[in-house]
Amino acid sequence: MLLQNLTSPALIDTKQPFESKDEIIRYLIKQLSKAGKLHSEDEFYKAVIAREELSPTGFEGGLAIPHGKSTAVKEAAFAVATLRKPIHTWESIDPANQVELIILLAIPESESGSTHLTLLSELVTRLSNEDYKKSLLQATTNEDLFQRLDAEQTTEAIAAVPKLNKTVLAVTACPAGIAHTYMAAEALVKAGKELGIDVFVEKQGANGIEDRHTLSLLQKADAVIFATDVAVKNEERYRHLPKVKTSVASPLRQAKKLLNDALQKSESATKKEYVSTASDEEDKQSIKKEIKDSILTGISYIIPIIVAGGMTLAAAVLISQAFNLQEVYNAEGSWLWMLRQLGGTLLGTLMVPILAAYMAYSIADKPALGPGFAAGVAANLIGSGFLGGMLGGILAGYFLKLLKNKIKPKGTFAGFISFWLYPVVGTLVVGSIMLFVIGKPLAFLNEGLISWLQGMSGTNAIILGALIGAMVSFDLGGPINKAAYTFCIGAMASGNFVPYATFASVKMVSAFSITGATIIGKKHFSKQEQEVGKQTWLLGLAGITEGAIPFMMNDPLRVIPSLIAGSAVTGAIVSYFQIGLNVPGAGIFSLALLKGQPVLLGVGIWLGAAVVGAAISTILLLVTRKTKLKKQKKISPEANLTSESNSKAI
Repeated sequence: MLLQNLTSPALIDTKQPFESKDEIIRYLIKQLSKAGKLHSEDEFYKAVIAREELSPTGFEGGLAIPHGKSTAVKEAAFAVATLRKPIHTWESIDPANQVELIILLAIPESESGSTHLTLLSELVTRLSNEDYKKSLLQATTNEDLFQRLDAEQTTEAIAAVPKLNKTVLAVTACPAGIAHTYMAAEALVKAGKELGIDVFVEKQGANGIEDRHTLSLLQKADAVIFATDVAVKNEERYRHLPKVKTSVASPLRQAKKLLNDALQKSESATKKEYVSTASDEEDKQSIKKEIKDSILTGISYIIPIIVAGGMTLAAAVLISQAFNLQEVYNAEGSWLWMLRQLGGTLLGTLMVPILAAYMAYSIADKPALGPGFAAGVAANLIGSGFLGGMLGGILAGYFLKLLKNKIKPKGTFAGFISFWLYPVVGTLVVGSIMLFVIGKPLAFLNEGLISWLQGMSGTNAIILGALIGAMVSFDLGGPINKAAYTFCIGAMASGNFVPYATFASVKMVSAFSITGATIIGKKHFSKQEQEVGKQTWLLGLAGITEGAIPFMMNDPLRVIPSLIAGSAVTGAIVSYFQIGLNVPGAGIFSLALLKGQPVLLGVGIWLGAAVVGAAISTILLLVTRKTKLKKQKKISPEANLTSESNSKAI
């Protein structure tokens, strides 16, 4: 990138006598205006000051890069000033920074994600070279500094030092994910070379995780440095290593000290045995697991949207009915109509794009968010709904993963690749595939699913409900349970609320039946089992199935079929009577939101179905437990004693 293309000698001023940040900014803005780069000086000044209030634009070593993105800017440009006397009042990441080189960036609002970050990245990369920065400061005339902007840079020679046979890992991350993240990384690597230490930096920036630490590095490392201003992703990978935690700015001032501190910690603290974690080889995980994780990630992000939208819509309906405001509710532009639209937009417009975006994010990190949102919007446009959103999210995730592997953001065009190429190319490709290639088949499939669900009645409804019930209690929160959950959420997104009401009712069955069995037949259960059983019904009221897991693990061949039988009956009842629930929830918290039947009747059927199912499962649990104990007694008294001791161990 040629910096001279974005400035001119008229926009450069050397050895100026300014004494305050505001004076410098106003002067450089005036110069940009004189050069015809601005529509309005005042508007651009406001944009620059607004950016100054977010976080410091002063760095270290005398450098400050203020910038503003605004519609007041005609074309991207930057102005430069060097000072006769450094000023120390400019807010900087290094409190001791005395600013003497100022570069003001003026970026049109429309180029905020491309030119802005490309230029900022380029400047940061060049100015990390101390010789380059000194050459700009030493320029005596405007023309001289202008010529030095694109002068060939020489790499600083580092004197050979003996190797210490030490390896230090580091993670750098800043809120914006670009300038400080990469400057800190470069400072640590450079300091490592000067000290004879092998330093490997993982950058968690705008492109997601770059230069990810490998399994072999994690095993080999002596210590780790977290130079971050945001949470470290997958921090559990480093739990076996001595750690030094600091801000992302610290390596710019004291990289050598941080490395020495890390080595001292490695000598004083015993390095723990490395234990592999699920995130260690994230990129090598099976496609099946990656897709499953992406679906669960997407669903976890849309749940708050569904809850907020559903409750807002429900509130509008309840207000209109309670106060006889149906006319207001239906009058376009009224306050109640607006409230109704708010809830409806959350459910009908935002849900699928958010699902697709965060599924893509799970697969390919931040660069996939834009194309993921685009895939979700395309799914809405073609009417493919939840299914289209899921497929679009997977498509966006894997396309961006491929793009990141083929085109890496390095060198001069790093910012351009990260903030322009990835989102624009990803959106165009994924959006086009969704709209023009797989759109009609997906829409047809989605419409078929909706018609099938809406046509479920009588025997078909009973079969569907029983199937959902059996899946929910098969593994109590495991993959089969989650598959049922995903189906029910998808049905809700498509406008059919019966499956989720079935799911919510069934979630109470296992907990209720465990409590019932341990109370009614307590002589057949150990004291510890009885104590656990006394509490599971409370978990059941909240729709939590996990209380039954110890019983299932201790005797799966008897407990699982017992729970499935009662759950299938519950699911069949709820589905047959077409009870609906349009907001994710579970247990008694869902009672006030049930649909499909008059309120009291709906509540009675929905809760009664859970009680009936629990009664069936309770009877089966007791019968199977008695059968088990009788068989053990017939075998031998010793086997019975062993069984009892195992039972007490859960």
